[in-house]
Amino acid sequence: MQDIQTNSQPHNVIINQRQSLSVTGVVDVSGFDEQTVNILTTEGNLIVKGESLHISTLSLDTGQVSVDCRIISMQYLGDSKQQSFMSRIFR
Repeated sequence: MQDIQTNSQPHNVIINQRQSLSVTGVVDVSGFDEQTVNILTTEGNLIVKGESLHISTLSLDTGQVSVDCRIISMQYLGDSKQQSFMSRIFR
């Protein structure tokens, strides 16, 4: 399991009329296809589901991801404190 590092940029999610999504505080993108994007953030794993998902910007150096799509749902799985605790146990 990957350690979640504190990014210098805070974690924010901005949705523009369910047609575009901007996320900051991104550590990694663990997978994506046209229906789902799995984004590991400083606040936990963010699952975005939609139609015709397209990652237009991905910069792990600055911790930013932009997705163009029709957003259907978003869900956080866990939080950074839980994942960091679990990663320490299984080292």
